[in-house]
Amino acid sequence: MSLPLLNSAPKHTAATYLRKCCSSEEWITRMLRQRPFRDSDAVHAAADSAWIDLREQDYLEAFSGHPKIGDIQSLQKKYPDSAHLARSEQSGVEFASPEILQKLSAANHAYEEKFGFIFIVCATGKSAPEMLAILQDRLERERAAELKTACDQQRQIFHLRLDSFLCQKSAPTS
Repeated sequence: MSLPLLNSAPKHTAATYLRKCCSSEEWITRMLRQRPFRDSDAVHAAADSAWIDLREQDYLEAFSGHPKIGDIQSLQKKYPDSAHLARSEQSGVEFASPEILQKLSAANHAYEEKFGFIFIVCATGKSAPEMLAILQDRLERERAAELKTACDQQRQIFHLRLDSFLCQKSAPTS
């Protein structure tokens, strides 16, 4: 969705596009309140201001819109409209060995058990072994510190997705 379309689209259409960037409904509501946006820098500034001081449940809602690292099929079932984004972002696991994928699965499970939410990492440009090492390192943290890190990773992800959407030239749908 281009900037002019984001600004002029009906609220529900703009919300649909924003939801592909971040699945926190409160974040989406805050973004919609800030329309129209002057330029892409204003969109990014609005995204950051909408993200700051959300409730923990809003952050967790945003995290729930992601597949577990290495498990793209989970997103295809849950959010079929944004599965292609996650597949592209997680391309580093595409050619991972079964051993690495098994280790990612086990570490993902341990992470979710410990923290109560899935492992969030801005996976763009990272290999599967690199993501596994990051996951294993972050398993050693306390929950409050890890929540803060996960929020920052989510923020990086929605900025990348916003850039992708703002470059598109498409007609709004109702």
